[in-house]
Amino acid sequence: MARHRSPSLRQTGFPVCLLFVLALGLGGLNSASAQSRLNRPPPRYLQLTPPDPQEGAAILRDLRAAGPAGDYYLEFDLRVLPRRGEETRVPGRLWGGRNREGPISRLALKIPSSADAAGANGPEFTERRILVQGGPRPAAWAWPAGAGDTTIVIDDAALFTPLAGTDLSAFDLQMPFLYWTDFVYEGKTRLQDRPTDTFLLYPPASLAARRPDLIAIRVYLDPQYHALVQAEQLGEGERVLKSFRVVSLRKIGENWIVRSVELRDEATRNKTRFVVTAAALELDFSGSVFDPGGLGASLAPPAKLTRLAE
Repeated sequence: MARHRSPSLRQTGFPVCLLFVLALGLGGLNSASAQSRLNRPPPRYLQLTPPDPQEGAAILRDLRAAGPAGDYYLEFDLRVLPRRGEETRVPGRLWGGRNREGPISRLALKIPSSADAAGANGPEFTERRILVQGGPRPAAWAWPAGAGDTTIVIDDAALFTPLAGTDLSAFDLQMPFLYWTDFVYEGKTRLQDRPTDTFLLYPPASLAARRPDLIAIRVYLDPQYHALVQAEQLGEGERVLKSFRVVSLRKIGENWIVRSVELRDEATRNKTRFVVTAAALELDFSGSVFDPGGLGASLAPPAKLTRLAE
């Protein structure tokens, strides 16, 4: 796969499209709505007069241009925090970068083979690998495909399926709504004592057909770091279906990364927290790392890692 480097921007980031996105031009609110305008929430303007849509388009362009210098590698835990019951953890690894389509990431999740599978050396695990392409033409792949040792495309029907019993899905990793062209800039507000720019984005027709209950997504962007700090999936009556928020940051050398992110299913009140445990930045992976046909091959971590203490 051909590689394309963006300018070396040292900005706060979370893997895949959550914060690392490629610049594209937008012309503001698209007049051709993907949904019936009778079935979507109106914007909640935060100032007395509606903000300038061209300013909003420029903010999104800056967000899409922000990203780390080079490729990166993360080790993490997905901490599943159910409303009732005990916490469980799914360890994982992530290789991230960018190609001509946009940000791309490869995940490897370590999943118990069964609830009670254990041998002399402890529980047995299988590895589930996910490749997620971000940008204006998002895509995703998974390995293995059921009982077969092959790679499959994750289609729209499976895009929202939770991964490994967590609240994380391929849709959460892609963050395709950052590229939706039908949006409204709602203006500036404060979130967690920081200034933020707020947008309401409406899904395209292809996605709306699969998820008619998802009528919009509201996002809050940090203007200093050009980063997403919170997102809410909205249903009928602006009811929040699922939320995402950045919990904490960590500086490694001259680079800031997101240390912890929380996803919350508002119906079940279950949460999953993504916590980075080790990182290596400013790397240079070969294109084969992000080849869908190569998901069946295992990858070794970089030799030098920065471990993050609790």
